Amino acid sequence: MRSKRVLVVDNEEYIQEITKICLETTAGWEVLTAGSGQEGIIQASKSQPDAILLDVMMPEMDGITTFEKLQANTETKQIPVIFLTAKIQASDRRRYCELGIKEAIAKPFNPLQLASQIAAALGWNDV
Repeated sequence: MRSKRVLVVDNEEYIQEITKICLETTAGWEVLTAGSGQEGIIQASKSQPDAILLDVMMPEMDGITTFEKLQANTETKQIPVIFLTAKIQASDRRRYCELGIKEAIAKPFNPLQLASQIAAALGWNDV
């Protein structure tokens, strides 16, 4: 079975870097990064990741708009999306679930638990 490929879309470089290091180290996954919603859409279409970790609050195009554009594209519609967000209340979780978001993980996250949180949300049992 090939390694999972995860795309991290976050406008903060240090979040991209921490996420990449912890997922590669703890799970052995291939991690791609994008610094904006638009870049994330292009990268997702080109690389066809197994999942996308998407920041909710980004300048220019927020995570919800980015998710809607991913869903509208036949090339990226099937890719599961998990939100990474500092803003996570019960009402937000309900809204994300209604949109079709697989999970919302709060920032700051525990780097040692991130891979298992993603795997649990997506039913990946090999982590």
